[in-house]
Amino acid sequence: MELPIYRAYFLLEKSKHFFLLCAQPTILFITFALTFKTMDFIKHIESSQIRTDLPTFGAGDNVSVHYKIREGEKERIQVFQGVVLQRRNTGLDETFTVRKISSGVGVERVFPFHSPFIDKIEVNRRGKVRRARIFYLRQLSGKSARIKEKR
Repeated sequence: MELPIYRAYFLLEKSKHFFLLCAQPTILFITFALTFKTMDFIKHIESSQIRTDLPTFGAGDNVSVHYKIREGEKERIQVFQGVVLQRRNTGLDETFTVRKISSGVGVERVFPFHSPFIDKIEVNRRGKVRRARIFYLRQLSGKSARIKEKR
């Protein structure tokens, strides 16, 4: 059963009933016994929000993240280019951390992977690292902070 839900917020949870507020001002009443169990229902809602158009990348890769910035009514795209330090969590909660050096100062930014504000992600170089989280890069500077490229 496909539900026409665009944005769902849990308002109230009681034993076997869920109240949902949709993008429209209508309130849907869904019975637990109807089709979904609690976790199945949450996964169904999350699956519609997950993005599949982004490339695969991991720690050590050099990426450019094109992020939409809203300033009043205007919208522009800002590019943040750096090395991926980590990817964490799964599903809708997945995030990745990108580090770059700006004017001699290290800047890190955490992006939600499935965010609608991410326009696109470009993988510039694939890095060869032996760890999933490369926080040791924070203490390194100059030539020692370089990461070898995968062949």
